[in-house]
Amino acid sequence: MLYQLPLPARFGKLAEPDMCARIAALKQQLGRRLVILGHHYQQDEVIQFADFTGDSLKLSQLAAEQTDAEFIVFCGVHFMAESADILTSERQKVILPDLSAGCSMADMAHVDQVEESWPLLAAWAGAPLVPITYVNSSAAVKAFVGRHGGACCTSSNARMVLEWALDEAATKPRSHEATEGKRGTEARSYEATRRADAAEEGKVMFLPDQHLGRNTAYALGWPLESMVVYDPKLPEGGLTPDEVRAAQFILWKGHCSVHQLFNVQQVEALRAAPEPWTILVHPECSWDVVQQADLCGSTEYIIRTVRDAAPGTHWAIGTEVHLINRLAGQNPDKHVRSLAGIQCLCTTMYRIDLRHLLWTLEQLAAGQIVNQIRVDAETRHWSRIALDRMLSLRPAQPVSAK
Repeated sequence: MLYQLPLPARFGKLAEPDMCARIAALKQQLGRRLVILGHHYQQDEVIQFADFTGDSLKLSQLAAEQTDAEFIVFCGVHFMAESADILTSERQKVILPDLSAGCSMADMAHVDQVEESWPLLAAWAGAPLVPITYVNSSAAVKAFVGRHGGACCTSSNARMVLEWALDEAATKPRSHEATEGKRGTEARSYEATRRADAAEEGKVMFLPDQHLGRNTAYALGWPLESMVVYDPKLPEGGLTPDEVRAAQFILWKGHCSVHQLFNVQQVEALRAAPEPWTILVHPECSWDVVQQADLCGSTEYIIRTVRDAAPGTHWAIGTEVHLINRLAGQNPDKHVRSLAGIQCLCTTMYRIDLRHLLWTLEQLAAGQIVNQIRVDAETRHWSRIALDRMLSLRPAQPVSAK
């Protein structure tokens, strides 16, 4: 995590109306030189000043289209600002108002861990291995995936990218590491070898969110037995050569700290309620929650589903609370609540507040660029390849729970 210096003391004494008035004035002063991006999980006090709202990739693409904008202020988290820097021009400066706004999921897959795991997994796989990374990952991990023939994915197109990866793995020539892995199985049991041979058409390494990988692969018809979890904190990931060889999907042990808070007991409690709640969850939720839900899909899918629903319907949603509250306000003719009875919010996103936004704009207006996010040229190159592989594929439908 990058270190954010404390703001000057005067910012702690400012009232919200004064900060809002000053931010609005600075936006007008900077004009077309400035674009403010607000992620769906951002608090409303900040979102009101966003020129565009959306998920991380959509916002990065929109930023690249704003060719007049010199400053891209991303009210999100660090990996999102990195993606924006990768997709925008060298002339544009991407700024994160609070450098401590990171992502716990992205941090669960450090590039050094990924680099260390790859030779072992490629050798044990016994078949070509294609890495896929969720966009909720660092630029360094995206670059690793790009260098090794893989691609990025989002929660809305993960199904399509996994289908591509399986096809890609099936057509890749067998590497030296994979050949060595196959030779090593000869001394193992017949049963282990038989199970391994069933998965030799090619395999996928999915990181950093095990739940999105598991839910997507299962929706494609693959059984849970075809998936293993690599834990970077354990020796050799906590796996054996037989387990890796028998698996079709190697899932990295990572998760979203927000979506991890939803559980089956919450679903059961609402099923017992007198109101006819429809359970709608994000695919970053655990597999058992997704299986108990009525619908599952990306943030954009959740927004669209609630927006298009009939008046009077009841929706219990398993995702970040700021988005849920915003949906409730935008759809007063429907009943919208969180699946959980607790505040499931993205605490790192919450670090970007009015004070940090005001401080950032004041510095820009004074000619001082602060908190610029820069991705080095090589990382930028390979990350862009991983993103472009994804963007070159046809659009896909959201993952459904059933």
